[in-house]
Amino acid sequence: MTPAIVEKQMPAELARVPLVPWKDPSTVTPAELAGYITMLERSVAANPESADLRTCLGMAYAMNYEVYKSMDSLEAAVGLAPKHFFAQLKYAELFYRLRALEQAEEEALKAVELSANGWELNLSRRLLQEIRRLRRDGTQKPAWTKGLAWPAIALAGMFILLSAAFILTR
Repeated sequence: MTPAIVEKQMPAELARVPLVPWKDPSTVTPAELAGYITMLERSVAANPESADLRTCLGMAYAMNYEVYKSMDSLEAAVGLAPKHFFAQLKYAELFYRLRALEQAEEEALKAVELSANGWELNLSRRLLQEIRRLRRDGTQKPAWTKGLAWPAIALAGMFILLSAAFILTR
């Protein structure tokens, strides 16, 4: 997309802001990021059907360590435009960064399917490769699929037995 086309599609207040402030996150001050987030929030409110703006907002929230807002914004972007490659890729990347690797792999596979050219395919496959490496190495959050009732009962029983043994030996 050429800069002229981007400027026509972007609100006037966003045209003053660099298109990709997160190329090097260490160069963006918290005040600049907060201003950018505010402008993006206003732009999303004015144009709620824009998956591009919601994706940018989700990325900005993630840079600002606002995970829940980032997740909401990226989910909305993917919901609005299910075939939007970057929304899907950034959604998968957020799960990857949160180490929810099963969900990240599922979303990254969707991004691979949506890639339209070699560059996009390379980005999504590299993310998928890293997710699979982490899964293979065991770096993921445990899935809490089993209840803790039986382990809690066993622990309580052991505590009662130890207490009874301590009392009886006195």
